[in-house]
Amino acid sequence: MKRTGPAAGVEGQYRFEGCIFERVRAHGGSREISFARVVARNRGSIRFIDLSVLGPGADIGCHTHDVDNEELYVVVSGRGLMTLDGHEFEVGPGHVILNRPGGTHGLRNIGEEELRIVVIEVESEPEHLRDRP
Repeated sequence: MKRTGPAAGVEGQYRFEGCIFERVRAHGGSREISFARVVARNRGSIRFIDLSVLGPGADIGCHTHDVDNEELYVVVSGRGLMTLDGHEFEVGPGHVILNRPGGTHGLRNIGEEELRIVVIEVESEPEHLRDRP
């Protein structure tokens, strides 16, 4: 088996370091964030994977998804205030937040350092279309 170090370009492995980031105001947020779309697909259940960086005070504005997708936020570093379907709570490294199909959510960096998250959007089948046993 060939061993590779963390800097090796292994397909399917992504790191914040070395990515080319775009600056955007995400979903009407008050300040710009940086993100790198490391996976984008038109087929399969994963639609995209983003590595996102929110500077102090930056946010992903509150927004509502369609019922055909859901998002996972995985907090890598930093501290944030998550809004999820009208509830607010703090998040930090190791937290995984599921933004349900048709759900409303947003995230704001409340710390003094960058808030780094991985955002994964997956296709979801509306419940009324699922086969029932």
